[in-house]
Amino acid sequence: MKIAVIGCGHWGKNLVRNFYELGSLYAICDSHLERIDSYYRDDNKIKLFSDFNELIKDPELEGIVIATPSDTHFNFAKKALSAGKHVYVEKPLAQKLIEAQELHKLAEDKDLVLMVGHLLLYHPAVNKLKQIIENGELGDIQYLNSDRRNFNKNQGRHANVMWDLAPHDFSMMSYILSAEPNEITNVKAWASKQDDEVDVVHIDFVFPGNIGAHIHNSWLDPQKQALLTVNGSKKTAVLNDTFKQNKLEIYSINDDGAITVERPVYSNDEPLRLECKHFLDCIEKNLKPTSGGANGTQIVSYLEECQKKITEANKNLALT
Repeated sequence: MKIAVIGCGHWGKNLVRNFYELGSLYAICDSHLERIDSYYRDDNKIKLFSDFNELIKDPELEGIVIATPSDTHFNFAKKALSAGKHVYVEKPLAQKLIEAQELHKLAEDKDLVLMVGHLLLYHPAVNKLKQIIENGELGDIQYLNSDRRNFNKNQGRHANVMWDLAPHDFSMMSYILSAEPNEITNVKAWASKQDDEVDVVHIDFVFPGNIGAHIHNSWLDPQKQALLTVNGSKKTAVLNDTFKQNKLEIYSINDDGAITVERPVYSNDEPLRLECKHFLDCIEKNLKPTSGGANGTQIVSYLEECQKKITEANKNLALT
């Protein structure tokens, strides 16, 4: 399998490492070749490109992994698919629903793998939680809350915290419930610098069965948080991805009022490695990715709906 990674920034370097360790790294593409680790620059087996248009002309290249800024995802993915390459693009798939739909259709028409980097769908703790929910151990699911906060590490670059972080929350919640939201009921957003670039957002929505859900994303918090709480009629699950161990805990209240905590066992495999391996397996075995084009398009549809609500709320605020 011959895979190229385009974009060697903060996250792209992790993708380069994983595909290298999986024995599939064929090429690296970055407009600033000096950013590429000398370890890979010195490996004569790995081709280096500074021009994406030259990269996709390589007839030996089978798949392209896109880890560039999100506003470039659509153009790079479209060019790669049009050139007959399988594509793994980091989230979000695109910044407009119409673009995501176009990429999904293009991949389907060409019978190519299109996979989106919804990392948490490959997280062992998340998959353990999904199994626990499906087994009925929590009882009837009543409410989910996902709290994802951190400092913005892309200071100075135009971006939106919801488009950057909420794909994790939407994809993870839908995955563990095996359901899609019925309705997004409320969206509240703030731009701390009054530059219209949202860096705090609260999203309320409802899953089938009247299961409530809430997402809180922020780029203003110095204490990193990645916390999912799932309340059931019998027990409550808490998944804290900032912990190094015991990320998943199950809480229940005994008849005497005492709280019991269970810590399920799951594998310690690196989620990103599992995700990269899945991309290779989908190409080799002609499989549909867990986070394929349809999944990526669905998530973009939620983000676009939330964005419309934010824009409408700002218009109404300007009128008052």
